[in-house]
Amino acid sequence: MNLEILTPERKLFSGDVYGVQLPGITGLFEVLNRHAPLVSALKAGRLKVLKDKANDQVIYDIQSGFVEVLDNKVTVLVEGAAQVEGK
Repeated sequence: MNLEILTPERKLFSGDVYGVQLPGITGLFEVLNRHAPLVSALKAGRLKVLKDKANDQVIYDIQSGFVEVLDNKVTVLVEGAAQVEGK
């Protein structure tokens, strides 16, 4: 599935991934390939990009925002984000 992480200033990530773990306002959730359509609010926290099944991942600390899942594309819109180094 395709993932894009966007802030008002720039595109942080764009590419094909295995899945993504997101900090929803009611708790953490995960979106995998062929997930049903979804729109959800996000709270500040850790977003994990799961690049493949071998647990290769990129982690971002994000501020609040929204996620949309539609037609096997995940779009994350957040106020701000920074990649966590060393993970």
